[in-house]
Amino acid sequence: MDMTYTEAIEYIHGINWVFCKPGLERIGELCRLLGDPQKDMRFIHVAGTNGKGSFCSMLDSVLREAGYKTGLFTSPYVRTFNERMRYCGKNITDEELAQITGYVRDFADGMEEKPTEFELITAIAFVYFKRKGCDAVILEAGMGGRLDSTNIIPKALVSVITGIALDHTAYLGDTKEKIAAEKAGIIKSGCPVIFGGDHEGAAEVIKGYADTVGSEFIRTERSSVCVKSADTDGAVFDYGEYTDVRIRLLGLYQPLNAANVIECVKALNCRGFAVSEQALYRGLEKAVWPARFEIINRDPLMIFDGGHNPEGVDAAIRTVRCYFGEKRLRVITGVMADKDYIGMVRDIASIACQVFTVKPPNPRALDAEALAEKYRECGISATPFDSVGNAVAAAISSTDGIPTIAIGSLYMYCEVMDALENNREKK
Repeated sequence: MDMTYTEAIEYIHGINWVFCKPGLERIGELCRLLGDPQKDMRFIHVAGTNGKGSFCSMLDSVLREAGYKTGLFTSPYVRTFNERMRYCGKNITDEELAQITGYVRDFADGMEEKPTEFELITAIAFVYFKRKGCDAVILEAGMGGRLDSTNIIPKALVSVITGIALDHTAYLGDTKEKIAAEKAGIIKSGCPVIFGGDHEGAAEVIKGYADTVGSEFIRTERSSVCVKSADTDGAVFDYGEYTDVRIRLLGLYQPLNAANVIECVKALNCRGFAVSEQALYRGLEKAVWPARFEIINRDPLMIFDGGHNPEGVDAAIRTVRCYFGEKRLRVITGVMADKDYIGMVRDIASIACQVFTVKPPNPRALDAEALAEKYRECGISATPFDSVGNAVAAAISSTDGIPTIAIGSLYMYCEVMDALENNREKK
């Protein structure tokens, strides 16, 4: 049926079907009704706790530099829904999203057991990428792996597990080994898998699964990453025989993500997917990815980092110390109540001179006053704000020269950017 863009977005987000048990049955049925578009494409399937988005963005940039027509499927979006599906570096258009959603809806509404929101989005993406004739689709898994709707794909050129940390423990397990077992479910028989993490127990689980299904296990040599320089303009590093690799993405963790990309490109080259060294270097240097230690304002300096779990926050804090030394920053932060926010508060307090707390626009968000009180208990001045925009306005109007970092939830990004743009328009 024909739909407008607004109707398509309302339909996707308005799904109120009762939560169904995890599994691939619904997405499998929906894909069959759509003619199984996922069976005719080549995928790089990416799972992991942190680093997936940055990895996917860098790999997409590299493959486009090599001349390939790429599809990129990521989540969540930070400003517009269309960011979740990209073709050759550009978001799906409003018209294409509306038309394909209407097409998929006709099949989804006829199913006895309706698909979940993420399953619906996955199916829309498959149809989109099939119609575009992508040479390769970089497919980011959602929360899990084994039962994630993206895992309906029958095979992959390469499977990638960027790293393992404790997150979504109620769904994935309460140890890194259990979470690794869920992520390892994306590995396909005969398909090499790259693991970029540092946890030995998780590595053993993933290697064991790879051995069971006859897949080559490749581990990124994290100790071989030698960072030569890192500042607010980017980083230069060596990785094995690859020297003076330049990236624009900020954060001490980004060279490690780039090393995962290098290993993936090596694996792709072994599977007949030609990517020159020149394309690799150029693609890594050109890659951009929002909301990951991104400088969003220069005067006064403001940074946004989407660290939303303990490992992500720890990485952001180490980057702050690398770039700013002992200097303490002003922090704008909001968290989800179902996260380990007590530990995150303790860590963020170690680099904060002042905290502005907010409640991100999400039903799971923690109240701003409750979060502020946790910072006060750590001896940090904390002020709750009734909106992200007001917190940003207060930080921007400050004349003390203290840099600001907004951290704690990707859900804040859109409001932070809107507030900055409104402030610029007033000047």
